[in-house]
Amino acid sequence: MTNPRRAQSLLESFNFAFEGIIHVLRTQRNLRLHFLIATGVIIAAVAFDVTRIELIALLLSISFVLVAEMLNSAIEAAVDVASTSFDPLAKLAKDVAAGAVLIASVNAVAVGYLVFSGDVAERSGRFLDRLSNAPADLTVVALVLVVILVIVGKAITGRGTPLSGGLPSGHAAVAFAGWMVATLVLHDSGHRFLISSLTFIMALLVAQTRVEAGVHSAVEVGAGAVLGALVTLGVFQLFFQG
Repeated sequence: MTNPRRAQSLLESFNFAFEGIIHVLRTQRNLRLHFLIATGVIIAAVAFDVTRIELIALLLSISFVLVAEMLNSAIEAAVDVASTSFDPLAKLAKDVAAGAVLIASVNAVAVGYLVFSGDVAERSGRFLDRLSNAPADLTVVALVLVVILVIVGKAITGRGTPLSGGLPSGHAAVAFAGWMVATLVLHDSGHRFLISSLTFIMALLVAQTRVEAGVHSAVEVGAGAVLGALVTLGVFQLFFQG
């Protein structure tokens, strides 16, 4: 006969666990970002029909990142409760926990790249081959057009200056325009996907620094990124249609 008290305790344990997950999702921005990326990766895994072994590797990497982020949050909370003043050991504990999250994230990126790089490169290659023989002059035209549209956008919204603040972010626009140019121009390189991935990461880092510095909001950076990438792609597309 099942013990009601034990069943209730087991149910309470699951309830406490879900409460913990919900709490960190509500309070930790990084964990929300990780969950969003994890959802995108799982959808991509289904879309690209990865093998069972590849799916296991992806799920383990995702779990590793999420668990590390949650443990990091728990350690930070425990240290804050235990320390009423600055303590070098408390800072060290937080730094070590953050380092664990970094290792997990780097591992997840490496696994994701190894799983998706072949399929993505093959499928995108057919589309990019149609756009990639443009001369260097077209690159200059695309970048100049992006800068002009950024200035026009800031003039319309009345926010920020040409080089700082406002909608959209000029730094993000130029960075993502550069990523798109690198992707389209390197049509005859066997390392196109690798170089495109690296320039995309660098563009993301540029966008992140603008947000972290408080110069732009995430919306302004996102608008700049979309503007830079789409305008550059549109210029290359129109060139070949003409």
